[in-house]
Amino acid sequence: MAIYSPDWFRQHAVPRLHAQVPAEAVDAALPALRSDADLNADIAPGTMEKIRAAAVLVGLLERDGELHVLLTQRSDELPTHAGQIAFPGGKIDAEDAGPVECALRETHEETGVSPEFVEPAGFLDVYQTGTGFRIVPVVGLLRTGFDLIPEPGEVTEIFDVPLAHFMEPANHLRHSRVWQGRERQYYAMPYGDRYVWGATAGMLRNLHDRITR
Repeated sequence: MAIYSPDWFRQHAVPRLHAQVPAEAVDAALPALRSDADLNADIAPGTMEKIRAAAVLVGLLERDGELHVLLTQRSDELPTHAGQIAFPGGKIDAEDAGPVECALRETHEETGVSPEFVEPAGFLDVYQTGTGFRIVPVVGLLRTGFDLIPEPGEVTEIFDVPLAHFMEPANHLRHSRVWQGRERQYYAMPYGDRYVWGATAGMLRNLHDRITR
């Protein structure tokens, strides 16, 4: 399995990311390049619910020279996506200057990692969920020195997974389940007893496609 170091990432991956916020994040009339419809041909953008702008941080931290992906386990008590594994992030508020500010604010709130420890590196393609969220994934390299503090009531655990695991195509599984009376396909990238799936896995698939092409 390949080793993805911070130096490798800066030299080979960052140039393959979007340097600016993708246009479809600003203009909702433009189609999102990635979505829950990627594996479900019967889902068209027009059938999705009202679009809500959101942003997440695809945070990468170094462990023994190798990059790991920062992830959170959502609380089982949340009204939506309870118990799921996700990137820190959320809806873009009117007070946010844009997706980067939203992703950094939400990351600080959910994990305790303040913006001073995040080096924004670029953007992945915008991802639109079947529930109407149009997500801007902000990729950032994390500097050492922060303390992880899960947000009470929202985050039950914060953990990390080697980036190499998500960059291995053999780990990009396709699973399905019945949702709203229809069978839906989705990406799943289990790691041990961690079940990474849905939009989070879809964005990791996009990360793979962009930096390994």
